[in-house]
Amino acid sequence: MVEEQIVFRGIKSQQVISAMLKVPRHLFVPLSLRYEAYGDYPLPVGEGQTISQPYMVAEMTADLELKSEDKVLEIGTGSGYQSAVLAEIVKKVFTIEKIVSLANKAELLLQKLGYKNVFIEVGDGSQGLQAHAPYDGILVTAGAPQIPEPLFKQLKEEGRLIIPIGDRIFQTLTKVKKIKGKLIKEKLFDCMFVPLLGTYGWRNGSE
Repeated sequence: MVEEQIVFRGIKSQQVISAMLKVPRHLFVPLSLRYEAYGDYPLPVGEGQTISQPYMVAEMTADLELKSEDKVLEIGTGSGYQSAVLAEIVKKVFTIEKIVSLANKAELLLQKLGYKNVFIEVGDGSQGLQAHAPYDGILVTAGAPQIPEPLFKQLKEEGRLIIPIGDRIFQTLTKVKKIKGKLIKEKLFDCMFVPLLGTYGWRNGSE
């Protein structure tokens, strides 16, 4: 998986490559789908949520430009796989999940695997997590109609935010930097994520 899907496509960050080699992806997918765990595509993990394609996990992680002492906020814990990859690289990972059952399952698995630097909260991820702000990096694993204002405010100066921006089906992966308090935005590539539901995301309906 790492050689063919990640390195081959141009991911050069050794810390990301090392992290993806260490995290056992098959443990983060349902038992019935474990034979597909290392395939080049996302997989359902229950409650209408997915575990992202391995390349997407690597690309988003690399785009955060992480350092070992960084503190990262992840929006959308899901299976906990992305949390584990981040935890292999940075000092602390705070992650928010809206769905209680997914949060509980991810927490049990991450604890079983020995990750003591991942802290899971249940709540509206579009509002971020002010209690532990500011963050060196924020990674959003769901598509939003725009950049949620609280997330930008919770970034450190020179912090990075990776987020899919667009409609409920198609988005553009976007990299945001905070430079002298201002938002500097860079479009990366088109993508498809489940919608970010919440106050600063999508409502449960069509809006």
